[in-house]
Amino acid sequence: MNITIVADVFGKQNNGTTITIRRLIDGLRERGHSVKVVSSFKTDEEGFVSLERRHFGIFDNYIYNKNQVELAKPDRKILTDAIKGSDVVHIVLPFKTGIMASKICKELNIPFTTAFHCQPENFSGNIGMQNFGLLNNYLYSRFKNRLYKRANRVHCPSLFISEQLKKHGYKTKNYVISNGVVPAFKKMKVDKPENLKDKFVILFSARFSKEKMHKVLLRAIKFSKYKDNLHLIFAGCGPMEDKIKAYAQKHNIDVELNFYSKDDLVKVINYSDLYVHPSEVEIEAISCLEAMTCGLVPVIANSKKSATTQFALTYDNLFENKNSIDLASKIDYWIEHPEEKSELSEKYLNYTKQFSIEHSIDKMIEMFKDEIKEHSLKE
Repeated sequence: MNITIVADVFGKQNNGTTITIRRLIDGLRERGHSVKVVSSFKTDEEGFVSLERRHFGIFDNYIYNKNQVELAKPDRKILTDAIKGSDVVHIVLPFKTGIMASKICKELNIPFTTAFHCQPENFSGNIGMQNFGLLNNYLYSRFKNRLYKRANRVHCPSLFISEQLKKHGYKTKNYVISNGVVPAFKKMKVDKPENLKDKFVILFSARFSKEKMHKVLLRAIKFSKYKDNLHLIFAGCGPMEDKIKAYAQKHNIDVELNFYSKDDLVKVINYSDLYVHPSEVEIEAISCLEAMTCGLVPVIANSKKSATTQFALTYDNLFENKNSIDLASKIDYWIEHPEEKSELSEKYLNYTKQFSIEHSIDKMIEMFKDEIKEHSLKE
């Protein structure tokens, strides 16, 4: 197939959406499909079409420097030239470039699919309003009216987000497909760094943003009976980095913040003792899946806005959302029950086999073929 992917956000692999798109591109090409990518990403790599980035005046510094993401500025001619001749177009996000691409597909009579990677709470959470229902409902409605009402099929990374779309009146055919874990993430023997030999290492991998709730985990360390023996690793980057560091320093919490390459992250996961995911808002949380695929036992926030709760195999894999005292009790529980943790680790290794990237790519191809077939029947 000739597949064109339109991505308003794509570039540095410092966010889940970009990582997911890159893995989709690679997976499709490995299966012999021709893939063209339209985004603001500037590269000499074959198959990439570059747009200019959008500007937001006084907010440019926050969006591009603090968040380190770029949004594409739509260009009708470039998009039209890229879309012509495609067997199917896949639109990743409900922003201006994706919206224009959907209109061009309609004009050119080319089938297209969409994805739902941007939860409204990701927006509202950045201004401290993730629990403001009216705003979130408005954003669901806005996304639907601007893009998804034209679409037949939507890739949903979890059943949770598929149900949210139904709840908000989306009439699309939803394909629940995990974003997928690449083979590099696997259990292996990795020795802890010398300075951590006597520490219980807790890992959390996510962007440093408000809705990821890093401070809930930091506060939990204060309440743990084993505070002096705990070492936190926050893997990622983002606008909250300085605030996280300041809080940890003020409360004498042993924490390191780093952005790791894929290979280095696999090593960190394999020498860590526990994975904690305090995020309140998640469409899937591929980072949690990656940790579990390496056999790391998770403790997950039981948030109604998060799909990650689906990964809890026992009661002790969940803690009450935003409750640092409850989280501390779960951390202490796993420190005190190493044999149970070891047994559960084996169960997670088996459980996560269903989330392999190979399975996900196959399912994405099925979705593309279904759209092409249905579109041809209407002609």
